[in-house]
Amino acid sequence: MVERLEKTEQGVRRARESWFSRVVHLFDRVTVAEGLWEELEELLILADVGVATTAKLLERVKHRVEGEGLREGPEIRTALKEEMVRMLRVDEPPRDVAQPIPLSPSGLTVILAVGVNGGGKTLSIAKLAHHFGQQGKRVVLAAADTFRAAAIDQLKILGQRVGVEVISQKPGADPGAVVFDSLEAAASRGGDVVIIDTAGRLHTKFNLMEELKKIKRVASRKDPQAPHEVLLVLDATTGQNGLAQARYFTEAVGVTGIFLAKLDGTAKGGIVLAICDELKIPILFIGTGEALDDLAPFEAQTFVEALFS
Repeated sequence: MVERLEKTEQGVRRARESWFSRVVHLFDRVTVAEGLWEELEELLILADVGVATTAKLLERVKHRVEGEGLREGPEIRTALKEEMVRMLRVDEPPRDVAQPIPLSPSGLTVILAVGVNGGGKTLSIAKLAHHFGQQGKRVVLAAADTFRAAAIDQLKILGQRVGVEVISQKPGADPGAVVFDSLEAAASRGGDVVIIDTAGRLHTKFNLMEELKKIKRVASRKDPQAPHEVLLVLDATTGQNGLAQARYFTEAVGVTGIFLAKLDGTAKGGIVLAICDELKIPILFIGTGEALDDLAPFEAQTFVEALFS
């Protein structure tokens, strides 16, 4: 718990020291004037919470202010924090914070990682492999982004750093064949987790999504339940543009969770609220730096406390 809070605070430091520090200090006043709501709305939008999500959040807080007779700044700040936590909790039933991606007690757990090129996908995959390796799990990485030789090489280098096996073929090979080989290899070696890296850009968006659907079908032939998780790696620094990306991938392959990469690189941490409110997809992990252990399982209460601390 302490380590998760420290990592989360590391990830939101820039956001906390910019827009959200101003949000916090709005409520230092003993009594709150009407002008506070306009200031709060502006700050939340500037922090990338988004217009629609900001409006919804403020409506909920105002409803509580009127219904509970809240008058003092600290009381209203507490209500704001509680409503933010409520907005961030989108998965029912809630996942285990210690293990957001549940692993199969018998057999392989297959994770399909998707996302656009340059969004931090390959490093995030390595972080996940390290995360599972720290728990004593045997991980195999599938280099199914065969359209870029650099992607295969990068995954191999990171795989060596983490100490996990990377299954690959030559650039231009069939990604589905790489996935099949990876699942076979993991099963024969007593593996616990297979994480599949995929292309983030083909000639058209249609081609990319069709390729991802094909990879998903190949995985399901080995296990009808596979992939057990479709993890979208989103670059937090892209802000609202990331929401459009998420919609495309969700429509194509049914994203079940989000790894929010590069959160430490943005002062606009409010994008987390927009993602949960508009997409209703749970954030499972956040990237908090460049090192392999710079990730934290996402937990709504911890995240909000880190922003307001």
